[in-house]
Amino acid sequence: MADTVQQIKDKLSIVDVVGPYVKLTKAGRYYRGLSPFNKEKTPSFYVNTERNSYYCFSSGQGGDAFTFIQKMEGVDFKGALKILAEKAGVPLVYERTGNKDDKEKQERLRTALSEAEAFYARGLDEKGAAYAYAISRGLTPETIRSWNLGLAPDAWRALLEELSGKGYSVPELEAAGLIKEADEKKGTWYDRFRNRLMFPIRDSAGRTVAFTGRALDKEEQAKYLNSPETELFKKSQILFGMDRAKDAIRTRGFALLVEGQFDVILAHQAGFANTIALSGTALSSSHLQFIKRYSDNLMLALDSDRAGLAASARTAALGLSLGMKVKAVRMPKGKDPADMIAENPKEFAGLVASSEPIVEFFLSALSAEEKDTHRLVLAAERIVMPLIVAMKSPLEQEHFIEKVARALNMGTNAVRKSLANAAQSVVRGDLEEPKAGPSGEVKMTPLEMRIALIHGAVLSYPGSPLAERLTSEYARITGTDLPEEAPPERVLFEAGLALGETPDEHSADDLIHAFEHAFLSQKLADATSRLRAAETQKDEAAINAATQECRELSLLLSALAR
Repeated sequence: MADTVQQIKDKLSIVDVVGPYVKLTKAGRYYRGLSPFNKEKTPSFYVNTERNSYYCFSSGQGGDAFTFIQKMEGVDFKGALKILAEKAGVPLVYERTGNKDDKEKQERLRTALSEAEAFYARGLDEKGAAYAYAISRGLTPETIRSWNLGLAPDAWRALLEELSGKGYSVPELEAAGLIKEADEKKGTWYDRFRNRLMFPIRDSAGRTVAFTGRALDKEEQAKYLNSPETELFKKSQILFGMDRAKDAIRTRGFALLVEGQFDVILAHQAGFANTIALSGTALSSSHLQFIKRYSDNLMLALDSDRAGLAASARTAALGLSLGMKVKAVRMPKGKDPADMIAENPKEFAGLVASSEPIVEFFLSALSAEEKDTHRLVLAAERIVMPLIVAMKSPLEQEHFIEKVARALNMGTNAVRKSLANAAQSVVRGDLEEPKAGPSGEVKMTPLEMRIALIHGAVLSYPGSPLAERLTSEYARITGTDLPEEAPPERVLFEAGLALGETPDEHSADDLIHAFEHAFLSQKLADATSRLRAAETQKDEAAINAATQECRELSLLLSALAR
């Protein structure tokens, strides 16, 4: 695997990888372009061809070609490896583990699902009732073909017999979630989906991993039926439509989350290509972390009934706890996005344009619902306060505390007390508190930053007079060698940007001066702390030593300031 990675790096430069996603222009020793992660007008995305790395100052993230593809395509390292190997023309050789070839098993499941998708698609006759139903919901023939909708026939074993005839075993079809065993008659297997309009569910790479079936029989108790979890279909990791929506989410700057398949497909048909939905499960932090790869902004367009509002509240709290900005679309009573778009796409577009921050959305919704002032206050305390608690920013919390106070016609102190109570009562397990992860932010003291900049400059201009001078000056000032651990990617880029393409040995005079001042100031602060401790303990020897050190450091700082 290591050899494969190196072969890819040898054949592909960082510009080869980034170029299709970002328009790059030469900027000194770097290439520069607009961030692919955030909307911006001034370029803050830099690429270093010498180190084959990138850094985006607007979003605080950087890395190599593999990191970039993981971010842009929403895949893990193996997925990025596959994409880059194909681009570089490097064959991938997978190591077998144990006696079982997991890759071969997964490929069998994928081909079984592809065969099932083709079987369902062939069954969707343009003259049939299922096709007529899809058209009646507002879908166009082009959309039906594009999303490859299908029909599971009203028969017990049609798919089972079709795929068995193509060599797939019962265990394989069960593992793919396509058939199930009869409860009352063990050993008898039948199709999981029957007499349903079929929607293929795809992973972020566009591979079919499961299905949703919409019942065509009005007497059927389960209106929608989803595939069970399988080796390929992990519900907490799949969002319906994400394979098509990810680029639009990135470019438009937000994800539009709706409830069902019809909502997603009709939204895409109407031009809202950044729309996604869940696939038979509650929204989790894994889903939101997946969305955050493309944007930190989430817009909810869920049903306006009580269940829809409850789902909006929970989703919003979870999103806010992950540092996302959450808005919501006010849907008319009894309407869902699919209904709105089918009737009047422009009206739905207007609703999206007038979406509100989630706290204001609920304050408006509750005010319209609860005419009794006391019940309104209790509802706001129950629903709105946990949303403010979930926010990461104190400034953002303060902003919405004032919004709540004005909406409820009360003082901000009362709202703050309510917020404190809510903070104590919120069960963080319900919000699925996110695990700590790399933030991309570099938090350093001024001294640490200057050390990192010196180190970054030495690494950026190896063997140059500048690097030699910085190394010797660092040793003179500190009495030690530069740290072995390389500074963060951001600092490396900052050093290169600050010093230019071909700096001479005097280009870093200001940096050296600032570093020496910060180093001596830190030593003086440490000596002053020791002096205070010695005075508290009445240790005369320590007092004298610390006093002398403070005097010497003060003289050095005075000389440096001249």
